[in-house]
Amino acid sequence: MNAGRTGMAAAPAVYTIPPHRAFADALAAGLIARFGDSPLGLARGIVLLPNNRAVRAVTDAFVRRAEKGLLLPRLVAIGDPELDERLGGLLDPADGDPLPPAVDPLDRLMILARLVADARAATGDPAPAAEAVRLAAELARTLDQLLVEDKEPKRLARLIDPATEPDLARHWQAALATLELVLERWPRELAARGRIDAADRRNRLLDRAARRWGQGVPAGFVVAAGITTSAPAVARLLRTIALAPEGMVVFPGLDLAMPADAWDMLGPHDPDPETGRRRRSIETHPQFHLKLLLDRMGVGRGEVRLWRRGGGHDAPAARTRAIGHAMTPAPLTGGWATLKPADRRLSGVRALELDSPAEEAQAIAIALREATETAGRTAALVTPDRDLARRVSAHLRRWAIEADDSAGRPLTATPAGGLLLALAEAAAERFAPVPLLALLKHPLVQAGDKRLDWLEGARRLDRALRGPRPAAGLAGIARHLGEGDARERRVRAPASDWWPAAAALLAPLEAAFADAGAGPRALIAAIREAASALAGDAAWSGPDGRAAADLVAALESAADLGPARAGADDIHRILRQLMDGTAVRPPQGGHPRIFIWGLLEARLQQADLMILGGLNEGVWPAAPAPDPWLAPAMRAALGLPGLERRIGLASHDFACALGARQVLVTRARRDARAPAIASRLWLRLEAMTGGITRHPRLKGWARAIDRPAGEPAPAARPAPCPPVADRPRRIAVTRLDRLKADPFAFYADAMLGLSRLDAVDADPGPAWRGSAVHRVFDAWLKEDGCDPARLMPRARAMLDETAAHPVLRALWTPRLMEAVEWVGRTVAEGRAAGRVPIASEIFGEADVAGIALYGMADRIDRLADGGLAIVDYKTGQPPRTAQVAAGFAMQLGLLGLIAEKGGFKDVEGVPAAFEYWSLAAKAGDLGHVASPNSGRSATIAAEDFTTVAASVFAEAAGRWLTGEAPFTARLHPEYSPYADYDQLMRLDEWLGRDGGGAEGGA
Repeated sequence: MNAGRTGMAAAPAVYTIPPHRAFADALAAGLIARFGDSPLGLARGIVLLPNNRAVRAVTDAFVRRAEKGLLLPRLVAIGDPELDERLGGLLDPADGDPLPPAVDPLDRLMILARLVADARAATGDPAPAAEAVRLAAELARTLDQLLVEDKEPKRLARLIDPATEPDLARHWQAALATLELVLERWPRELAARGRIDAADRRNRLLDRAARRWGQGVPAGFVVAAGITTSAPAVARLLRTIALAPEGMVVFPGLDLAMPADAWDMLGPHDPDPETGRRRRSIETHPQFHLKLLLDRMGVGRGEVRLWRRGGGHDAPAARTRAIGHAMTPAPLTGGWATLKPADRRLSGVRALELDSPAEEAQAIAIALREATETAGRTAALVTPDRDLARRVSAHLRRWAIEADDSAGRPLTATPAGGLLLALAEAAAERFAPVPLLALLKHPLVQAGDKRLDWLEGARRLDRALRGPRPAAGLAGIARHLGEGDARERRVRAPASDWWPAAAALLAPLEAAFADAGAGPRALIAAIREAASALAGDAAWSGPDGRAAADLVAALESAADLGPARAGADDIHRILRQLMDGTAVRPPQGGHPRIFIWGLLEARLQQADLMILGGLNEGVWPAAPAPDPWLAPAMRAALGLPGLERRIGLASHDFACALGARQVLVTRARRDARAPAIASRLWLRLEAMTGGITRHPRLKGWARAIDRPAGEPAPAARPAPCPPVADRPRRIAVTRLDRLKADPFAFYADAMLGLSRLDAVDADPGPAWRGSAVHRVFDAWLKEDGCDPARLMPRARAMLDETAAHPVLRALWTPRLMEAVEWVGRTVAEGRAAGRVPIASEIFGEADVAGIALYGMADRIDRLADGGLAIVDYKTGQPPRTAQVAAGFAMQLGLLGLIAEKGGFKDVEGVPAAFEYWSLAAKAGDLGHVASPNSGRSATIAAEDFTTVAASVFAEAAGRWLTGEAPFTARLHPEYSPYADYDQLMRLDEWLGRDGGGAEGGA
């Protein structure tokens, strides 16, 4: 390493720690060996590190070597703009010439959003406030890149070649025009506040430090370690340190063995002397950013020396050679065929390919759990896939292992963040059932002693809101709870007692969002107050609550700086965007030897076992995020990093992590939606080695851990047989088909009392439309006396009150109105011929075969000869006559039987006609009359229909209601179209195994 120098050295002191050595431990070991001879030797030094996480890693490395105590050097972070980290105090001294303070990040975002909104409006393409904030966040990143690369943003118009601008696509020209308008006003906004951009201030401070240390460094040594940012200001500072008498620069994983032609191939290249064009750099290579940094420092790779000290738990040096070969630039990978086996071997590296992300997470958790069996052994999962990290954390809890997940979770994925989003979404959607119930059931709402009572009320409201959406607003919910038929009111009554108290807590939030003049600050304040009203201190406690409180306070302060017009929908989207960018990290205190790291957290750190998970393309490396402001050609013209630069950084992270003593690389063959493509990094390792050695046991363990012992015993076809005394003695005419076709479903409904619940906020389906049409026809007969002029207004009023999706309503409204008009016309024609409707929606009951048979007749008409016509409305197609011939679809006959027995109040006569009035299409026309007793396939005459129906009913009742036959599942599945109880009967476990599906199959 660097010998003591008294003046400026001729050769820069630049080193690299190869991947097979743990960077932090090797750095600490080398510095202790060089400067630790005297008690104050280390304490006089300064170590510059890339970010605060690196400071913690190096601190831990020193502590591991402090058996006799150490006075540590001063560890200073130069700050990571991507992490919103500021420079350490050493580089931003309080006693130096003051620089203007940096603008607050959220203030900056809101101001830029306002400027974007104004610029878009000026160009005739206005943007909603939420979209303006999204574009402002992208603009802030582009602006930072310009500043980091020493490109003055206000010179943007001059930096882009005017000759190439007309060649840009129209949307790029529009984006550039908006960008120029924003950047023209942005400096004035900063000047008015006495602020500068954080990236600009960082550049100035770094340059100030470089000038100061160029004139003489502080007493002691200065080491810049692990810094790979290729920004010009950073390069200038690193060059100064490298040339200082006691200065050193230490890079992680710089490939000193790469052939010179491959190194030169990376770029950046000089312009062609004839055309002036530059050959494209290979920015996706893991060494490109290091080469660029060395070029900007004015240091040749041949001047970089190998750091001689190891960390004590290093892998063999052959690992670094193999990693370097695996990362060979693509044009030179043909050289793999000539490599010696020792140069391509990855001893200690195992691969694991699983079928799904769930299986991958299970296998990784088992590998981490296995590592705890060896005393002192550390293990870490490194992955950019946060879903995979969360799954692994959940699996580890089965062994009471709380992994130290230093990457944290986005605020949106925490209870406190979820509460704020639930409030914003519910208010924006005017308390529609789904977001309202999600809010009321949130785990922080009414936490504590009141929680159980609150949840009971919320569940009652959930039951009451099943079906189509009620009218908007809290008042609409209240009206809905008091409306409906008798059955619906019975279901809704329990919730109507609880709802007023809950609505009172939400009323201020509704009022704020209903106020057209309320600005974004007022809306944010209303969300804050509602969170406190619903959850109290629980909304703001814990790491996530404190992060939520800080974000809300900052947003309230900065909201007025943003777009003036921010509505309810905008607030929800803005909150989500800001929370997605806010990481909540748990406090220290997880398992001391098990870690979960993101790519940033893993830099400069190694564990005894490194598990590199999620190696699929688009995950590691991630797909480049598009820049909505600058086209790729514009970025190249400005000298900005290409969008693919991040792929190179992620590849370097992979290469460094691959240097651990034991490594497990994993991927899943598919993601949650489709087959996945293996990462280019995975494919390189496979191609170079001829196939990575697979882990021999983990896949089997992952599959076996939840597999029950022995062969599974599939469920038998259910056929419960309760005592006759317990069987129902009362049945509806509509339940006979279920009793015959699927006795188990009848048993579950009638005896177990289980019924299918409608979905919350369901679109009006056939059943709902049928019920609504029935109500219209009932009111038309009872209140309007079948006046043809009153039918259509009633139908339109019903449609206007329906909270269906506009597209859905537009699709079925014309058809329904045409069919309703046909009903009115047909009734009028019947009245002219002497046929008169005498009852509608009338309940009847009679004793048949010792069973109380009951039902509701949609309509009963008196025919001209005095007989009765039993009418049933159908919004779909009526039952086929073949069903009737098979002994099913006897509803009309059974209603006629009740009428024969005098079961309908004030209705006397003999049923002579049985009709389905279908509103569905037939022969191109909407609406037609069908009868089970007419048609070519009809086998039962109208005069015999009630007799046959009575016989069919008596046979079924004698078998299952007054007899002892078991309620066997799915006797006639062709006549049992509903699947309400398939899960209860465990249908998939026995269907087809025992001949199920035919009578007697049990």
